[in-house]
Amino acid sequence: MVSVDETVGVLMVNTGSPEEPTPRSVRKYLSRFLSDPRICPMNPLAWRLILHLCILPVRGKKSARKYRAIWTREGSPLSIAHDKLNRGLQRAYDEQGAAVEVRTAMSYSAPSIPDQLEELRSCGCTRLVVLPLYPQSAHSTTGAVKDGLARALRKLPWDVECDVVEQYSEDAVYAKAIAASIRNAGFGEQPGDRLLFAFHSIPLADIERGDTYELQTGATSLAVACELGLDRTNWTIGYQCRFDKGREWLGPFTKDVLARWAANGRGRVFMVCPNFAVDCLETLYDIGCELQPYYEDQVRKNGRDYDAQPLVAVPCLNATKAHVSVLQHVLAPYVGAGSGA
Repeated sequence: MVSVDETVGVLMVNTGSPEEPTPRSVRKYLSRFLSDPRICPMNPLAWRLILHLCILPVRGKKSARKYRAIWTREGSPLSIAHDKLNRGLQRAYDEQGAAVEVRTAMSYSAPSIPDQLEELRSCGCTRLVVLPLYPQSAHSTTGAVKDGLARALRKLPWDVECDVVEQYSEDAVYAKAIAASIRNAGFGEQPGDRLLFAFHSIPLADIERGDTYELQTGATSLAVACELGLDRTNWTIGYQCRFDKGREWLGPFTKDVLARWAANGRGRVFMVCPNFAVDCLETLYDIGCELQPYYEDQVRKNGRDYDAQPLVAVPCLNATKAHVSVLQHVLAPYVGAGSGA
């Protein structure tokens, strides 16, 4: 709990985004991302050669095309949503008269963790709470944030008490907010509606080393399903976005689930991604531009009417008031200002 004479700095951290949807900018972003040993645990020298000679020239162009498809006039959807979310959370604390300063940083792009820590230090913050915006923690996400935080604090002349919110996969307010977003998308208005919880996949090797990500995704899905009053036959879990095929990845894979449901067609499919705080390339492009057409094709191949059983993408919580309330509730034990409940 924060004392009356303290100013708490809250640093929300996410993965990041390229500055522009161009091959050069995307290569720069991917170079940082894929150079992290938590993402690609290979021999550094060998991997650097492979990355810069083989992967970035191809993936930079391919990913730039994807980013262009989702880019807005204001810029990166992820960055814009984070800016709005930051302002919303700051406004909520200000309205409560709480001595809290909120900033947002990215692990692999601007604004960087070191720069935002320096801002919080300059604001006179006497305590620091770091919130990785990954409700379900993983070695490759929350672990990467903690690595970046440790590196930055070692270089910064700031002796500050620091707490890290490890995860909030079973937070009650979070589960209620996800359930409400699913209802708001129209789920349950027609008989036969089915729900697919889609999560980013991780290597099985991480789970073998003790990563509890799979348990957390299951706990989140069950909590949301209970909020919706769903029978177990009406929902399932899928994983997506394997980086490479050289490693074994956590499944079942989303495409396989969609293919099976297309064949068994008995109603609409709602797809929600609870491990993404805001919409990004994976939710906007991979679902909207790849998985939805894939599912439609599978439905038609099975001689069924896609209009009778479409795939409906549920937006992330983004910068909604509900999301601000979730974050306040998650941060309350550390900040002590407003529960968000």
